[in-house]
Amino acid sequence: ARDLAFTREFGAATAREARAMGVNWVFAPDADVNNNPDNPIINIRSFGEDPHLVADNVSAFIDGAHSDPADYVLVTAKHFPGHGDTAEDSHMQLAKLDQPKERIESVELVPFRAAIARGADSIMTAHLTVPAFEPNPIPATVSKNILTGLLRDELGFKGLVVTDALEMQGIAGLYSQGDAAVRAIEAGADVLL
Repeated sequence: ARDLAFTREFGAATAREARAMGVNWVFAPDADVNNNPDNPIINIRSFGEDPHLVADNVSAFIDGAHSDPADYVLVTAKHFPGHGDTAEDSHMQLAKLDQPKERIESVELVPFRAAIARGADSIMTAHLTVPAFEPNPIPATVSKNILTGLLRDELGFKGLVVTDALEMQGIAGLYSQGDAAVRAIEAGADVLL
């Protein structure tokens, strides 16, 4: 609806309903900028194709989810560093964000910066290669350059880094779950799914 008040209420309602079921951590909001019409997976999970609109909605969702101390939930901005401009579904194969660093900084990272500034409790990794930040053809989930260098050191994120599901083919096609888990922790992940 492109209405930030509705998005804030969406975050508050998500928190209320999650807490009513005993859930205190949600894997939302989606901070991906859905700007690739060939993207087979992000679709309507994204707040749109404009990075600033996505950032504003991510911030509003976080505000809503954190608005009532009685119904506070941990929120997760995903899929870092941005899964909107890929043509692959990381559930099925390793995706690739093949854009220059400057473009990623000005598009994909805008909503994540907003999420960090707004107090996102956690950020979920993406199983995609990002040659602009990691020269080796490995998923961001197991890249120290991306999780520690970019997310922690450059963007200053202090919360929990959680992986996307390790049985997804974007990572399981390369590593066993045990190997992927060790690599993700070494890269800077705190929680493995």
